[in-house]
This record gives sequence, structure tokens and C-alpha cells, in this order.
Amino acid sequence: MVDLLRLAHVLGAAVLFGTGTGIAFFMLAAHRTRNAAVIAHVAGTVVVADLLFTATAVVLQPITGAWLAHEIGWPLTEGWIVLALALYVVTGLFWLPVVFIQIRMRDLAQHAAATGTALPDAYFRLYNIWFACGFPAFAAVVGIFWLMLARPSIDMF
Repeated sequence: MVDLLRLAHVLGAAVLFGTGTGIAFFMLAAHRTRNAAVIAHVAGTVVVADLLFTATAVVLQPITGAWLAHEIGWPLTEGWIVLALALYVVTGLFWLPVVFIQIRMRDLAQHAAATGTALPDAYFRLYNIWFACGFPAFAAVVGIFWLMLARPSIDMF
């Protein structure tokens, strides 16, 4: 059972990291074209991928993690687990607004493409926020990976 839980947890982490990295790459590539139709199309796909893959993994990760910790006998108050969970919350605090930002960016790009107008300033402001949110979220996820692999002894309580 532990091996299956560990596999599910690792696959979930891979989906979170891989989808997040892929979304960032494709959104950046689309943005660089400054072509509203391209951005609208890519952002539309990104929104679906984020809701389908990322949201599912976001829900399942803490479940598989808690279940795995229980099966192995690690208390959830273990320092590295507490820190990993805190970083998970930090990641979520950056991810949730990004989902809504992506939807709004998609809508603005669709409107610009449909009307043959330039992308509005609001799009570029949202893009800058979206871009900035990626760095702390990415760093937090890398930190979580490190904690999960190293399981350092961290006294917290």
C-alpha cells in the first residue's frame, strides 16, 4: 500500500510541477508574440489545463501525502512536513489568483482578437502580476520537493 501511495503522491507532484512549468512556458511564448489571437487560444488551453490537471492534483496531493505519512508512521507535526505544508499553502496563495488572472487575460485577448484591436493595458498589467507570481510559487514547489526528498530534521514543536 505504501508503494502505491508513494507513487500516487510522486505522480501528483509531477503533474503539479510539470503542468505549472508547461503553462508558464506556453503563456510566456504566446505573450511574446503580442498576437491577441495566439494569446487567446493559448490562454484558453492553459485555463482548461490548469482546471483539469492542476486543480485535481492540488486536491489530491494533501490527501495522498497525509495518507502516506499515516501509513509510514510520520506524524504530521514532523518539522519537514509542517514546513512542506506551509510552502504548499504559499504555493496555493500564488496559484489561486493566477487562475483568475489567466481567465481574465484570455477574455481580454479574445476580445482584442475579435474586434481587431490591440491588447489593452489591463492585459499587460495582469500579465506582469501573473509573471511575478510564478517565481515565489516555483521556489516554494522546489522547496517542497527538497523537503520531501531530504526529510531534514527540523525541530518546530
